[in-house]
Amino acid sequence: MISATEAKKKLIEGNQKYLDAKAGTGDISKALRLQTAEQGQHPYAIVITCSDSRVIPESIFSAGIGDLFVIRVAGNVLDNHQLGSIEYAAEHLGTKLIVMLGHTRCGAVGAVLAGHSGGFIDYLLKDIALAIGDEKDAFKASCLNVQHGVQRIRHELKIHPIEDEKGLEVIGAIYHIEDGTVEFLPEDGEE
Repeated sequence: MISATEAKKKLIEGNQKYLDAKAGTGDISKALRLQTAEQGQHPYAIVITCSDSRVIPESIFSAGIGDLFVIRVAGNVLDNHQLGSIEYAAEHLGTKLIVMLGHTRCGAVGAVLAGHSGGFIDYLLKDIALAIGDEKDAFKASCLNVQHGVQRIRHELKIHPIEDEKGLEVIGAIYHIEDGTVEFLPEDGEE
């Protein structure tokens, strides 16, 4: 298993390949399918992201079969199911890097900013509203939503933001759907 630092480097390099690619570059070969079927999965990063059809983590990071453990839910919000999935990948698969990946032009964040409500969507919107507070700027609101998710993962799974004894690291990032870049957000206290 690789460290969180090495995993983040792979994500940055993969995003650069994605920005330059005309087709997918992750390994989805028959040999890798067979290898992961026989030897199991060993993803180098856990990515919690939005269900938005424009956000495709495997493509964004030029990842192939077995590289990423992806958890998707509209607005990249967290409940016990998502937290359990994160815990599973960290404890049972040995994955060291947890990435909360928001994105620009998020419909769920936009719904909160526009004051929409109703139905089961309210479960998502209430979490986002709590995260963004009075923020009215859509980009800043998406960043606040990501930062809220990072803090919740750290708190609920008791992961120290600097260095966890198990080598786990939780970071936030924003995917810019306009140009494909991933912006890793500063850690607490960093500029």
